[in-house]
Amino acid sequence: MAVPKLRSFVLDTTDAYGLAEFYRQLLGLSYRKGDEPAAGSDWLVLEPADGSWQLAFQQTDGVRPTTWPGDEVPQQMHLDTAVDSVEELDRQHERALSLGATLRFDRSDDPEEPLRVYADPAGHTFCVFVG
Repeated sequence: MAVPKLRSFVLDTTDAYGLAEFYRQLLGLSYRKGDEPAAGSDWLVLEPADGSWQLAFQQTDGVRPTTWPGDEVPQQMHLDTAVDSVEELDRQHERALSLGATLRFDRSDDPEEPLRVYADPAGHTFCVFVG
């Protein structure tokens, strides 16, 4: 039986270019050919070198940043990313903060699955874990 193939994950944001740039730098992605940012862009797409998936950004007027781990505004979704070691987790922690992420949860000392959860500049959560 054929099933749909997930190709793109779309994030709503009040600053499509700013959020695209955050993830471009954080994840080492590139703008999809022909989708390079221009002034006033309301839709941008990033992808890895192999083009196997896409992360898209849609301009919108109303995004409420999640308050997770509090429950006033649930996270509703989050991105999981992985690194190979605790040392790399620490290195990526510094990178994420320097790019504008906010640390929301730190479990980097967990011997089974060290991880940290961040909010991106628009308030969406993402995890970096060792695995």
